[in-house]
Amino acid sequence: MSPRSTPSRQATRSLSWLGFIFIVLIGVLVGGVLWGGASYVPKLALDLEGGTQIILEAQVEDSSTVSQEQLDQAVSIIRQRVNASGVTEAEVTTEGGRNIVVAIPGVADQETRDRVTATAKLSFRPVIMAGEPSNEFVGEDGQSTPYPSPAPTVPNEPTAKPTDASDDSWITEKLQQEYQAFDCDAEHDGANAPADQPLIACEADGTVKYILGPVEVEGANISDATAGMETTQTGATTGQWVVNLEFNKVGAKSFADVTSRLTGKEPPKNQFAIVLDGEVISAPRSMAVISDGKAQISGNFTEDSAKALADQLKYGALPINFKEISSNQISATLGSAQLEIGFITGLIGLLLVVIYTLFQYRLLGFVTIFSLIIAGALTYLVIAILSWREGYRLSMAGIAGLIVAIGFTVDSFIVYFERIRDELRDGRGLESAVEAGWKRARRTIYSAKGINLLAAVVLYVLAVGNVRGFAFTLGVTTIIDVLIVVVFTHPMLQLLAQTRFFSSGHPLSGLDPEALGAVYRGRAQFRTPVAAKRSKIASSSKEAQKRQTIAERKRAELSSAGSKNEEKDS
Repeated sequence: MSPRSTPSRQATRSLSWLGFIFIVLIGVLVGGVLWGGASYVPKLALDLEGGTQIILEAQVEDSSTVSQEQLDQAVSIIRQRVNASGVTEAEVTTEGGRNIVVAIPGVADQETRDRVTATAKLSFRPVIMAGEPSNEFVGEDGQSTPYPSPAPTVPNEPTAKPTDASDDSWITEKLQQEYQAFDCDAEHDGANAPADQPLIACEADGTVKYILGPVEVEGANISDATAGMETTQTGATTGQWVVNLEFNKVGAKSFADVTSRLTGKEPPKNQFAIVLDGEVISAPRSMAVISDGKAQISGNFTEDSAKALADQLKYGALPINFKEISSNQISATLGSAQLEIGFITGLIGLLLVVIYTLFQYRLLGFVTIFSLIIAGALTYLVIAILSWREGYRLSMAGIAGLIVAIGFTVDSFIVYFERIRDELRDGRGLESAVEAGWKRARRTIYSAKGINLLAAVVLYVLAVGNVRGFAFTLGVTTIIDVLIVVVFTHPMLQLLAQTRFFSSGHPLSGLDPEALGAVYRGRAQFRTPVAAKRSKIASSSKEAQKRQTIAERKRAELSSAGSKNEEKDS
């Protein structure tokens, strides 16, 4: 294998990877359009497309009881819920002393409306009385089996003071009458039920009715909630969607105490109901003590409903209840004219970059132009896929991030080209200069892009609204920039370095000797300019004198001393 074939094979391999990436992304997008409801055009944000405005009113008896702190907390939670599936850039603001205005891009479906208005107040209560249970509680051993429930028995008179939340003493004659009259199909305000009192509640489908003890674990003690497929001990999936919960230290201890008390009891006293906004979404059986603070909510979940519940629990319950009082379609705040202006601005910036690169680097500038075109195509595919899969919407701020990214991307090419020129000035051949220049340039490129990416991440985490869209597109284009430099720009220069046009330093190549301050001889070999020969001879003479070693000087001194001694002896 000849040395010159190695860069060529490396370049071919890199370009093949780039082609593979494009094929995969195009395949994903086309498949999404044909079978997944995707679109070839990215979704637009509220300022460019318009959307749905939902006005929520706090459900309290007196407006003075709604504090600004409660409204601000609700705004933060609702914004996080809406944006949980992507950078939708929804606008959530307060109006008056008790209303919240939510503006969502596009048409808001019922699932989105439920996500916005759900109180998501979660609690864990022991089951005192129940009909037929619907599922089980999964313990550390991963085992769970259905079981029959006996007919409930209710005492006619109050008993002694309850010893724990599962005690039958909680059931009084009045509670028994309420239980018998309780209609599962009617609306009930169970979300505001006292935590230290028993609760009558029903399954989500209305088929089972419960008497539950006081709250033993609060939903506020959940530190994380995620949706996923239920798995067995062997790692196989059951095909059922569940919500995985992780408690903080307080919640984990309380959960361990409760499961320790309930495990081994007769049904239904070993059930632990998971209550969301006054409705039982799962009443599983405690099969084992759960001491690690991790549990699952199982039920008739779909992927969307499991993710929606996980988001609600993860970001917390609303401090007060809200009711939707109006919903209207709103027009775009900027519109198509501003969108056209944004595209025109981007084209002007791109045109200026093209003119500069061709003026500065001649035909070498076409490498920059093609790199920008490929980076633009790759960015478009990524944004279109994210728009489909993650709910991303492109706003005017996002377009600004893409325009700014053009300059950042060109910086990488300029650093690389100038490094190559420096190596050529030092006397290297073009192929060697390309490899040496890449080794020096990539450190600078990685450092600069790392700073850009860090800034984008920090801005995305700390900002809200349109600023997040700017940070998001800036971060995506930074990653794509590095990818393009590695798998396209550098491989193309490796291949061009083997052509006679570029390696011979043609004036139009951007690597001509006059522009670089050196003179070519043959294939990228240098000779010393004539005008510089005399000065070089003089400097060489001085250098030769400096190279006299210490040993040589000592020998000269010893020889001189010996001659003097001989003269004295004679």
